Amino acid sequence: MSKKITVELSGAWVLKHRGDDKLPIPYLWEQLERTYASGMKLLHTSLTSFSVEIDEAVINPAELQKTIDTLFCNTYSEQNASDVLSISVEDMAPVTKTAEEKKKEEETAPSEGRQEKAPDLSSYFKQGESSDREETPKESAAERIEALIGADSFKQVAREIVAIAPQVKKNGTFDVLTYQSYLFSINDGYGLSTYLQLFSELLREQFGDKISTMDPIEIHLPTAKNEQTDPFRQAYEVMERETSRSVKLLCIDISEWMSITHNYQFKGFLSNLGRVMSKFIVVFRIPFVDKEVVSSIRYSLNDLVYIRDISVPPFSGEELQAYAKKELSSYGFTVEDAAWEGFHQRITEEKSDGRFYGLNTVKKIMRELLYKKQLSNADGGVENMTINASDTMALCGRPQTEGIDGYEMLDKMIGGEMFRQKIEEILSQVELARRNPAVKSPCIHMRFVGNPGTGKTTVARIIGKIFKDRGVLRIGNFYEYAGRDFCGRYVGETAPKTTSICRDAYGSVLFIDEAYSLYRSGSSGVDYGREALDTLIAEMENHRSDLVVIMAGYTDEMETLMQGNAGLASRMPYVIEFPNFTREQLFSIYMSMARASFATDDELEGVVKTYFDQLPDTLLASKEFSNARFVRNLFERTCAKASMRCQLERRQDIVLTRDDFERSIADKEFKFMMQKKSRIGFVE
Repeated sequence: MSKKITVELSGAWVLKHRGDDKLPIPYLWEQLERTYASGMKLLHTSLTSFSVEIDEAVINPAELQKTIDTLFCNTYSEQNASDVLSISVEDMAPVTKTAEEKKKEEETAPSEGRQEKAPDLSSYFKQGESSDREETPKESAAERIEALIGADSFKQVAREIVAIAPQVKKNGTFDVLTYQSYLFSINDGYGLSTYLQLFSELLREQFGDKISTMDPIEIHLPTAKNEQTDPFRQAYEVMERETSRSVKLLCIDISEWMSITHNYQFKGFLSNLGRVMSKFIVVFRIPFVDKEVVSSIRYSLNDLVYIRDISVPPFSGEELQAYAKKELSSYGFTVEDAAWEGFHQRITEEKSDGRFYGLNTVKKIMRELLYKKQLSNADGGVENMTINASDTMALCGRPQTEGIDGYEMLDKMIGGEMFRQKIEEILSQVELARRNPAVKSPCIHMRFVGNPGTGKTTVARIIGKIFKDRGVLRIGNFYEYAGRDFCGRYVGETAPKTTSICRDAYGSVLFIDEAYSLYRSGSSGVDYGREALDTLIAEMENHRSDLVVIMAGYTDEMETLMQGNAGLASRMPYVIEFPNFTREQLFSIYMSMARASFATDDELEGVVKTYFDQLPDTLLASKEFSNARFVRNLFERTCAKASMRCQLERRQDIVLTRDDFERSIADKEFKFMMQKKSRIGFVE
């Protein structure tokens, strides 16, 4: 007899998971389809539910309910699944068919011995994919692993497993696989979950039902916050809950234990883990770190379990481009060669805050790109499936400077004339060394010293453009980081992180703001800043002709940094000082911003001039005064006041007025000139 099984999820809960790589309903159906290859037919699907028809002779309804519940709980770690998940079972009513319907069914029935394939939900959940697209044969896990971008050591392990599988099956030595564990050294966002899923599928292809069809389990192992906290509780719960005869893949993130793997608690955990090796193939995960650190951790883990290490280095620009191209082609889009410049500029911007999540960031960029492209197609009434340069440049936050001469940009910058001579001096030395082999090529790394907002970042960006135009740099891109962005969280993470940042910047400018934060005199414990500096110095020397490192910060702190690091000052021979802006320059900066963006009334210039003329000397001389940054903040505050006023007046255009400015300088952070208040009382 047939039964109808309906699975429903809370709409609010599904909404919270809209950012998942795969939405819950298609994910659950896909897993069930893998587990029950026959005896199940999809009847209905939506974003929050699906219904299937099952044959009781093939699938036990109670067993199916339990499988769905277990799958859901293990995947989403929900404590009260009943609040989110609903599973109902009902009898399927017999259908009386007409003679004509029976005849048509017989004509369209699959040939004998061939099972009808269940519907593919991917077309429903992947917007823009045609449901009548010709289905291509599914690639094996081994083929998909070989098609991955990078991941050479992972591919090598996969090849070994494919090669050894016949021997293992022939000799009945499957336990040699379950008692071999793996140490993945890989950063966040670089595909760990994908690698684990492919690894599980590869093992299932080679060893059949000995490997579970369930997705790999991923858990994070925190360090104990206090004596009452058990950091291993979640891991033990997973180990005790597992009763299946088939082996699962279990991934344990031990990043927080990297430097204390000798700890007796951790050794005890490994000992207990060894007792359940028949149930799991264990993968330990750490961030990408030095080979020496990986070797040390592997040696420590090897005391109790046999370890094979797999390192996945951060992707190069070419690898990220290859992945992006693959993503776009999966949706039927092609990319012009000229479009990749905008892509790489956006990647540079994403990396500039020190937080970059590899393939996850690329996926985010691709989704934004495709959304804007399709919106443009809709507005223009066209079907353009080619990504061009204007599409990718529209993703970039910085204004485009293509075709603008670097010196022209410098001349337009208020106070920029003072830097032209210094830049020319540096370029003259480089070009002399190129013409005369007897002259040693100079180091072109620089120090920018001065208070915040004095134009250090702007000049550094212009230098990259000028050096590219003069042939000193191959690429001329601009990478901006804060000093502490180079420091890792764990022992051994800092050097490869710093090397990766430098590798991105080869042929370009690497600008390090607040560079003095890398040096902490008298610091106790592990000093990741010093490790970052040592790596930076090596990179600056080894790539002195293909990388410009510019360190920036306060004058006194930068001098302390140079004195505290032997060899750093000699590798940064050029020092450019950035003085505070004068009152007149601050006024000019404000008015240039205003006139470039909006119309202004006749009275605005006078009140702005008066304001800057009356700024106190103590403020201008203060170390904390942010110069042009202060002016920009004031300008943006004025714009906000004007925008609100124009909305209330139902005006479409925005005009900056005297009143807008005066309301802005009345705010606390801009209010420096207090008018004398009239005294109340008797006058003597």
